[in-house]
Amino acid sequence: MPIYEYECRGCRKQFELLVLPGTDPACPACQGADLEKLLSISSVSSDGTRQRNLGLARQAAKKIQRDKAHAEHEAYHHHHH
Repeated sequence: MPIYEYECRGCRKQFELLVLPGTDPACPACQGADLEKLLSISSVSSDGTRQRNLGLARQAAKKIQRDKAHAEHEAYHHHHH
């Protein structure tokens, strides 16, 4: 049973879905059926895609860390003023 990646054309959510024979896929967020099947990066594995995925993961981690530091800074100043 294949797992496909989709983007909902209605709400723009991207998701993976296990597609069983005889079933119609639907968006888990809005239940919409107007879906675009995406090219799965995981199905294409090369040093380039691994490096790209690692870079994207690092960017996401930096953003989370930056947001956390900002929230802590705001909380500190709100508490002490």
